[in-house]
Amino acid sequence: MEADFVIIGAGSAGSAMTYRLSESGASVLVIEHGGTDAGPLIQMPAALSYPMNMKRYDWGYQSEPEPHLDGRRLATPRGKVIGGSSSINGMVYVRGHARDFDTWAEMGADGWAYKNVLPYYKRMETWHDGGHGGDPSWRGTDGPLHVTRGPRDNPLFQAFVDAGAQAGYEVTGDYNGEKQEGFGPMEQTVWKGRRWSAANAYLKPALKRENCDLVHGLVDRIEIEEGRATGVRLVDGRVIKARREVVLSAGSINSPKILLQSGVGPADELAALGIEVKADRRGVGKNLQDHLELYLQMAASQPITLYKHWNLISKALIGAQWLFTKQGLGASNQFESAAFIRSKAGVEYPDIQYHFLPIAVRYDGQAAAEGHGFQAHVGPMRSPSRGEVTLRSKDPREAPKILFNYMSQEKDWEDFRSCIRLTREIFGQDAFKPYVKHEIQPGAGVQSDEELNGFIKEHVESAYHPCGTCRMGRADDPMAVVDPENRVIGVEGLRLADSSIFPQIPNGNLNAPSIMSGEKASDHILGKTPLPASNAEPWINPRWETAQR
Repeated sequence: MEADFVIIGAGSAGSAMTYRLSESGASVLVIEHGGTDAGPLIQMPAALSYPMNMKRYDWGYQSEPEPHLDGRRLATPRGKVIGGSSSINGMVYVRGHARDFDTWAEMGADGWAYKNVLPYYKRMETWHDGGHGGDPSWRGTDGPLHVTRGPRDNPLFQAFVDAGAQAGYEVTGDYNGEKQEGFGPMEQTVWKGRRWSAANAYLKPALKRENCDLVHGLVDRIEIEEGRATGVRLVDGRVIKARREVVLSAGSINSPKILLQSGVGPADELAALGIEVKADRRGVGKNLQDHLELYLQMAASQPITLYKHWNLISKALIGAQWLFTKQGLGASNQFESAAFIRSKAGVEYPDIQYHFLPIAVRYDGQAAAEGHGFQAHVGPMRSPSRGEVTLRSKDPREAPKILFNYMSQEKDWEDFRSCIRLTREIFGQDAFKPYVKHEIQPGAGVQSDEELNGFIKEHVESAYHPCGTCRMGRADDPMAVVDPENRVIGVEGLRLADSSIFPQIPNGNLNAPSIMSGEKASDHILGKTPLPASNAEPWINPRWETAQR
């Protein structure tokens, strides 16, 4: 078994690279340990809480006991299925703020500034505004990834945007266009009522080509001979040879794990496990980042929330309607309004994100709280806390050790308290007066810094955006793992593209930038000239230095 390119991982970036590399005429074999994404639990957008809680589709990872959260272990779902985490995620589509990518370039990811990545975002998407505004000149028209907006029929979606405006914040018609800052419609990777994962958008069309095939298996290690990656060894002993290059795209947890298993990583850690050191790269598995979030839940005074469907009969009817027509409530992830705001004056671009949901329910689909209600998921975007992914043993079947080191900095606590207080102010606006009964969570009695800290410690959850563990940087940076052309530093013939290469976590959900990294890496791998840089100027709040809103 051999091909020009052997790709490890058929996830968000891996599927995009499978599509682009096979499109060039090169032969491609993509290795995936997960199985099929067939069936309504993955494909129906409203069923999103199911696949991420199923062993069949999820690696089932969890963090080590987190020292700053009283030893809580947080779930770290990762997709174990074609499409990777794009097949089990919440389908929210956020490119990230322009300044995120400018920061990447400043940190050593030359050629990954906003002007360089915007053309790849446009290439990868087909954008449908659904009549909710936005600027088509910033968006793509013929890419494989369909991006849509929910119908926003529930009046609470508009109330959230109106409340933001009443509180003095900006309104934006398209947070993925010129202006991220503000309140407006949320976008989703849903098309014709189905989850539009990287598997549906990229992988399945690529696999129809004669020169592209899928190999099912668990990776033992990348074969590295005399400093060059020559192929991939699976745990069953099969070796798949790469004539041109091996491309690693196993995500922010499994990419560093596979590098470490292959002898690429901190020499002392590898030697301690009896793994032969092929390249001493201190940054492998370090720089782990994530977004944490809380839900602020309000009880509703009118029976207009999704709670009326929180029963078996209604769920069955919604499911049946979706199965036969791909329409109705089953055809949306229900995240249809969003906001990006700045926490205080002097912050140049948004550092808080909101997902608004017209039901009070946990993200795993459990415990609809006291009947009718609604909630805002809120969290800071740029935590200074950093963690790491390390091996427990050299057995590739064993889960790695994941320690996020969440909330390890005082700024994390300060930022979360700001999130709660700013959210309460938004829910207190006139737009919500007809709908608010009282605050469920944290509850009106929780006010002091100390009380809020207690609530945060107990209730904060991962937004499932791990990244940064194989950071991109200049070749002379000792903590960089890949260079700006996605080459693993110190190993010939080995590239890496997925969310592990992000130097700093971007604003928002990570599926869009993960796919973008695969799109851009494809051009580097094929030796193509990158797409011409954009000269579009993103909107930055002119009052950012002196005003919070």
